[in-house]
Amino acid sequence: MPELQPLRVLHVITSLDVGGAETMLVKLLQELAADVPSAVVALKDRGPLASRIEELAVPVHFLGVRRNGLPGPQAILRLVAAARKFRPNVVQGWMYHGNLAAWLVSRVLGGNPRFVMNVRQTLYDFSRERLLTRHVIRAGAVLSAAADAVVYNSVLSARQHEAVGYRPEKRVLIPNGFDLDVLKPDPDARAQVRAEFNLDPAARLIAHVSRFHPMKDHATLLEAARLLVDRIGDAKFLLVGHGVTNGNAELSAMVRRLALERNVIFAGERSDVPRIMAAIDLAVLPSAWGEGFPNAVGEAMATGVPCVVTDVGDSAMLVGDCGRVVPVRDPVALAHAMDEVLNFDDSTRTNLGRCARERIRDHFALDRIAEMYRKTYLGSGRA
Repeated sequence: MPELQPLRVLHVITSLDVGGAETMLVKLLQELAADVPSAVVALKDRGPLASRIEELAVPVHFLGVRRNGLPGPQAILRLVAAARKFRPNVVQGWMYHGNLAAWLVSRVLGGNPRFVMNVRQTLYDFSRERLLTRHVIRAGAVLSAAADAVVYNSVLSARQHEAVGYRPEKRVLIPNGFDLDVLKPDPDARAQVRAEFNLDPAARLIAHVSRFHPMKDHATLLEAARLLVDRIGDAKFLLVGHGVTNGNAELSAMVRRLALERNVIFAGERSDVPRIMAAIDLAVLPSAWGEGFPNAVGEAMATGVPCVVTDVGDSAMLVGDCGRVVPVRDPVALAHAMDEVLNFDDSTRTNLGRCARERIRDHFALDRIAEMYRKTYLGSGRA
């Protein structure tokens, strides 16, 4: 197939809430904005990341689809109208529902645009997905035959989806990318964040950055936190993400039951994650399932922060020798690994953080990842 010049890419995504896929889209647009005209259609209403995209002079359209629903006739008409106005030669879907809508656009538009799917999670068990999502996943398997490429950010995700019918010959592996000019050690941020939360500058600070969802397994994290606090009394846990607030009755009850009120801070959704990462001593990802290639881990590593993760998705591959990997739903192992890293001497912990940052630089730098997307859009390579 001849190369497309110039590229015009329409991205169709489920929402612009703060999440891994949404954040990766923003970073990709930032990297390609100078020479790849782009537009975005979000199936739901306006989300927190919309303004960041609009600041790049990238048009954003919202269809207002209700939660977990599919576009109705009016939403489909608005979707098609936005696509025809933009005239893309590449239509890129993001996540299951976005892939379905992107396929529809690619079929309706003239000019035979390239259709690229993008799968952003692992698929351990269909039964964990909502009924509608199960149908959309199966539909995606059928539609993958029509795709020019199916992008996965995780080797495990690719294998799991191909096992349920996604076409293996369409596989393109593109991990998440990280901007090392934004994500970097910052002593000032370390002091400022600790002052903001009224923490002793010497306290050991562990962060978990993730929305509240069963697959993120806050329950195991808090059980491990109790064990760690018994060993390191000044350990503090900063929990960041959508739904992770004092108003979350389920989380608050767990904290009270475990007597962790003095050690756990609910920070809710934050727009300054790079600043948070620069303030901590350790990042933890206790997920039980569902992770593909976790952004929060890569962000911490890029900032020079060691990580302890569960062996879910590509987390172990991402961390490599620069952190610790433990089994899922094992609070004892999780606490032990956190304790081990926090009790390293300063030199050893610094070297572990340096190893993490260098691993991101060598394998997952944003400019390298953006170039992989560009080649996929041009049809000039498989990753």
